[in-house]
Amino acid sequence: MPVVVSNIVEVCVFRFVSDTPEYLLLLRSKDQSVYPDIWQCISGKIREGERAAEAALREFSEECGLTANRLWVVPHCSAFYEPRRDEMNICPMFAIQVSPQNDPLLSREHSSFAWLEYDRALERLVWPGQRDGLCIVHEYLLGEKSAAQLARLPL
Repeated sequence: MPVVVSNIVEVCVFRFVSDTPEYLLLLRSKDQSVYPDIWQCISGKIREGERAAEAALREFSEECGLTANRLWVVPHCSAFYEPRRDEMNICPMFAIQVSPQNDPLLSREHSSFAWLEYDRALERLVWPGQRDGLCIVHEYLLGEKSAAQLARLPL
């Protein structure tokens, strides 16, 4: 029987350029053992004893080197089955807003980045859970001021 685990976080990074949100997508390096050469938001493992929001901020810092201006918990979890470990993964999602003038400093895990408007970002994401998460960030957090206030976390 598969085990249910929650040891991965996803982080949707965005900025505003002339009042238009742009989303940061990273291209996984070709030498990565898991999902090489696909576009994604930031993702990473939660360390033992680490809270999910702490892991999101750490992975954000490690994978793009930008400074977070604001942090939200996204009312969405991606779920996927990992056959090698017979695990059902539940991944909480977070959103981070950054300043528009800086570009990320990529880790070895990624070979390229793109700042994309919503429709273009959706086209590049492979997994339905990633698309659903981006949609919730775009429509729920950025589109409804009251919802964004309820979901905001302190930095």
